Amino acid sequence: MPSETLNFSRSIRIGWLLRMAWRDSRRNRSRLFLFISSIILGIAALVAIYSFGYNMRQAINDQAATLVGADLVISGNKPVDKTLQPLLDSLGDERSQERDFASMVLFSKSNDTRLVQIRALQGNYPYYGSIETTPVKAAQSFKSGAYALVEKSLMQQYKVQVNDSVKIGKVTFTIAGILNDAPGQTGVAASIAPIVYIPLQYLDKTGLVEKGSRINYSFYYKFSKDVNVDKLADQLDNKLDKAGLHYETIKTRKQNTGRAFDDLNRFLSLVGFIALLLGCIGVASATQIYIREKVASIAVLRCLGVKASEAFLIFLIQIAGIGLIGSVIGAALGSAIQYLLPLVLKDFLPFDVEVSVSWLALEQGIVLGVIISVLFALLPLISIRNISPLNTLRASYDEATPKRDPLRWLVYLLILAFIIVFAHLQLNSWPASLAFTAAILIGFLILTLMALLLMRIVKLLVQGSWSYLLRQGFANLYRPNNQTIILMVSIGLSTAFICILIFVQSLLIKQVSLSASGNQPNIILFDIQTNQEKGIVDITRQYKMPVIQQVPIVTIRIEKINNKTITDLEKDSTSASMRRALTSEYRVTYRDSLVSSEKITAGKWIGEAADASEIPVSFDERLANQLHLKVNDKVVFNVQGTPMNATIASLRKVNWNRIQTNFRILFPTGVLEQAPQFHVLFTHVPSAKVSGQYQQAVVRKYPNVSIVDLGLVLTVLDEILNKISYVIRFMSGFSIATGIIVLIASVRISKYQRIKESVLLRTLGGSRKQILIITMLEYLFLGALSALTGIIIALLGTWLLAKYSFETPFLINYKPAIIMFGISSALTVIIGLLNSRGVLNRPPLEVLRSDI
Repeated sequence: MPSETLNFSRSIRIGWLLRMAWRDSRRNRSRLFLFISSIILGIAALVAIYSFGYNMRQAINDQAATLVGADLVISGNKPVDKTLQPLLDSLGDERSQERDFASMVLFSKSNDTRLVQIRALQGNYPYYGSIETTPVKAAQSFKSGAYALVEKSLMQQYKVQVNDSVKIGKVTFTIAGILNDAPGQTGVAASIAPIVYIPLQYLDKTGLVEKGSRINYSFYYKFSKDVNVDKLADQLDNKLDKAGLHYETIKTRKQNTGRAFDDLNRFLSLVGFIALLLGCIGVASATQIYIREKVASIAVLRCLGVKASEAFLIFLIQIAGIGLIGSVIGAALGSAIQYLLPLVLKDFLPFDVEVSVSWLALEQGIVLGVIISVLFALLPLISIRNISPLNTLRASYDEATPKRDPLRWLVYLLILAFIIVFAHLQLNSWPASLAFTAAILIGFLILTLMALLLMRIVKLLVQGSWSYLLRQGFANLYRPNNQTIILMVSIGLSTAFICILIFVQSLLIKQVSLSASGNQPNIILFDIQTNQEKGIVDITRQYKMPVIQQVPIVTIRIEKINNKTITDLEKDSTSASMRRALTSEYRVTYRDSLVSSEKITAGKWIGEAADASEIPVSFDERLANQLHLKVNDKVVFNVQGTPMNATIASLRKVNWNRIQTNFRILFPTGVLEQAPQFHVLFTHVPSAKVSGQYQQAVVRKYPNVSIVDLGLVLTVLDEILNKISYVIRFMSGFSIATGIIVLIASVRISKYQRIKESVLLRTLGGSRKQILIITMLEYLFLGALSALTGIIIALLGTWLLAKYSFETPFLINYKPAIIMFGISSALTVIIGLLNSRGVLNRPPLEVLRSDI
């Protein structure tokens, strides 16, 4: 019989349809709710993230002043020009200033050394918020003498106490208090660079301010309330820009912080959306099986005169109604879960977030839940219009589902469009949205093809010579009403998602570990002055350590490009990144050859300058793209007051992920040897003990020299990645939990399909043990293959990241993947066996009476 299209031309009796949907659902409400339960956690995740996002934006608006600590901040990375200083001194009703830079400190009690961020402060900054210390009075009293505030984690790490001493440069400071919090400081930032505050009046006495030292200069201002600070800052912008300075106000901090955390919110939303999509697969599969069971009932309704369109609407109302209930539950759960997010994200938030219920987030979650429930249920629901009255005699769902149905393709397009649009709303980029959608589709496609391939192979492999239990267990994988595809996709995606996270973390840790292993450099010394270079080399050799590499570094600026001044180029440019690149200060080196992290992509590398009047230089290709430069373009550099004419001889691709010195601009030898410079030295220490002794010797004699211990970098990186992975694991927990719910729901649904088979086996004399073994074999094979496929997808994804993003060897820890494989397989079997108890623990006749 030809399929009947949906016909809404005659009046639809809405009241009757609602009553029929209600009556038909009475016996199936628990099962319908089980279908929709798959999306509850996905909705909960999104509502929690949306609610937290709205609360976070409110917190940023309320606390932006405490993040900046002043009405206006002017900062730069070089001393302020004398002609501009009077202008800076005239601003504001209250003024403070700060110098911050990286330096080594030595704790006198234990002789331990550590690279920290020194902040030399003068004045009453912060004007909004406070520097939180223990004891409280230390926040002000440390400015009165040779006192320091030391970050809490640093105090704990080196077992330092208040009133102990710390040597910074040539001055020994008494620790006045523990630094608990500073304006804009986060837990992650404290791990990377712990802060030590000292009074600004002692900075020169430390001897750390040398020519070429990398110091940031900041000036803080507080204005009376009748001053429009943003308008004033805009008026100063050109003068500050010419002097290499930039400004920040409370308004700009709101914008910048809001953008940064909007990106975090988008990322978390995509993670929640993956959980929701996983649940939607469960909805589509469950609805398909539900409709299969309803073929006879729908055929009877058709015999009684019900139109195909009315039958379609009855079941659509059921799904929409139960979807609404599931969405409301998910939204309520999400509102509760958001109270956990400030705890999960505490190391990444520089402010306190006051959590409250967001009605807008609740509405968004409920509407999204209903839409996605209906959308994914449409695929099986549209088959209702093909069920004819004759199906009362031949109740075959397959006959009611034509192989080619144009309406199914329309639904597929709607689903695809929905995913792309939703991703775009989170990412605000069509290419990124398409890439995200493509990645999801590829994952789904791989798992679906694997499931189809599995069914095909098993069907060919099962032999009559096999044992009966083995044949039955494997045959369940390809029999009608099997759950092979849905279980493969749900288990496989959950496993892949978690394994990618684990593999990437392992990859990054291994990259740093390799950099610090064998004869590779694991100690880097920088800010070495020219007259200190020989002394540093002597100390290194005293400890029988190799001098692996010495790199001279010269500070320069760009003055002209192709005869255009920086001022002219800035006027012609609308790109903020290009303006920053034009006015930045660059640290460059000179050498006659390339290193392993560099590769020429255009032009020719020239390692020795034949003529100092036209110097051949090499640019990093990314910097060249920012400045719109190409090979043979002319550039004039300002080398600390001396102009130098250069030609771009080559462009390089630089692997910035390697732990070594890399440079945006590279000079040949024969040009910069006499320029003011400082040096970097690479060496390798054989043990932590020697490392400690070596660092102490260097810091005592040359306190201005900073030391990076790659062993410490590895520890800090591991700590940071653990914090990041904790956040992602928390969010991916929704995907895992959704996968488990989909698994339970799928197994429960398949239970209804398998009741007749199990009853028949029991009636024919099959024992409880035999049925358990058949079930166990089926789910063990499903769980194992699904987990294995997910792990393979994760390995492929991590390999692509290693090769094309991180550009590092593909070296990962496989142990977590093996553990995940075992957990996924065991969980699938356990859930499958638990859901079979209802059939196994009751007599066949009782099961038939209650379930059939």
